[in-house]
Amino acid sequence: MSAPLDANRAAQLSRDQEQEEGLQEVSYPTHRVAGRRPVDVHAVVEGPEGAPVVVLSPSLGSTHAMWEPQAVSLRDRFRVVRYDHRGHGESPVPPGPYELADLGADVLRLLDRLEVQAAHFCGLSLGGMTGMWLAAHAPERVRRLVLCCTSARLGPPEFWAERADLVRREGTAAVADGVVTRWFTPGWVRSHPEVVRDMQAMVAATPAEGYASCCSAIRRMDLTDALPRIRAKTLVIAGYEDPSTPPEHSHAIAEGIRDARLEVLSPAAHLANVEQPEALTRLLVEHLLGEEE
Repeated sequence: MSAPLDANRAAQLSRDQEQEEGLQEVSYPTHRVAGRRPVDVHAVVEGPEGAPVVVLSPSLGSTHAMWEPQAVSLRDRFRVVRYDHRGHGESPVPPGPYELADLGADVLRLLDRLEVQAAHFCGLSLGGMTGMWLAAHAPERVRRLVLCCTSARLGPPEFWAERADLVRREGTAAVADGVVTRWFTPGWVRSHPEVVRDMQAMVAATPAEGYASCCSAIRRMDLTDALPRIRAKTLVIAGYEDPSTPPEHSHAIAEGIRDARLEVLSPAAHLANVEQPEALTRLLVEHLLGEEE
């Protein structure tokens, strides 16, 4: 199994190999999004070169590490790209406000850096919102789409405004415990105290400006009208006990995207990929490897 690579190092190794083997260099033009200034987000790249690329996009307040249960299973047959949203983890923290288009433009810039023309995309919560934006606004870059525990419009706006104000005043530590409590069902929290503590520390370590600015992006987001424009083959996964994005949000997404399929996992709350790793990974792999219709 290959060791994880930083995204910049992975792109350079690919170019070096092409030169050593006398291959013709392929130029991938930068995908520009009008009015946006993308940043070079931190990413970890694993898996065989030349394999289909799958991008795993995390939730608000988390990092690429939340996808470790899936990366373990995927990296033998896919080129797995996990990244941190702007303002999270090891990614830059540009001053806000952010828009969802900024997060989408960051992913397009990442694909350009890796010289990937099109990739499968799987996102959870904020990552799923980013995936819907990408599939609607840059459809040629998204092969198959998986949307986990997410929403096309997540109100009320006042909640996100208050959350952003609190984090800017008191830091992300002020919300870490409450956020993670909603990520998992009560029984899972009781039986996995070490994982819960790690997740709380991850949220608390998120820069206040990055977290608050992403809250503002969610407050202003409304992808409802964009759903019919999505043409990528789409799987929508909900957690039956999810209090943050209840299953009705996933139902609305599946109804809005042509031929989308909906699966509901239980017991599972918001981070269904952690609470139900085997079931979610199985659905993900089946979707990505399924035959074209």
